Amino acid sequence: QKQLVESGGGLVQPGGSLRLSCTASGFTLEHFGVGWFRQAPGKEREFVASISWSGGPAYADSVKGRFTISRDNSKNTVALQMNSLKAEDTAVYYCARQNRPYGSTSRSPGEYGYWGQGTQVTVSS
Repeated sequence: QKQLVESGGGLVQPGGSLRLSCTASGFTLEHFGVGWFRQAPGKEREFVASISWSGGPAYADSVKGRFTISRDNSKNTVALQMNSLKAEDTAVYYCARQNRPYGSTSRSPGEYGYWGQGTQVTVSS
């Protein structure tokens, strides 16, 4: 069964940190870009970060300098380290794999095919 599974979400106080993981089973992430998106209640899904097949990262302005995306092809996993969390980071976080291999990184959800079920991140005191 082909699936992406996110983990690592939870409740954290403002200023705290969380590390999300995205693990693929049934298919490889190795030659594909992977993105993280988030969706808060009543809002559209938005781009957070992505990492190209060759390891090049890209970030939304709202998370730049606070979040770090990385990949471990040997584990078929992409991680999102989130530091200095703010209340406005509260959302369901999704990871997704780009449709085309060896492509440049993308911020458009339409460029991604496989999606995980999401993991809730809540930043609150």
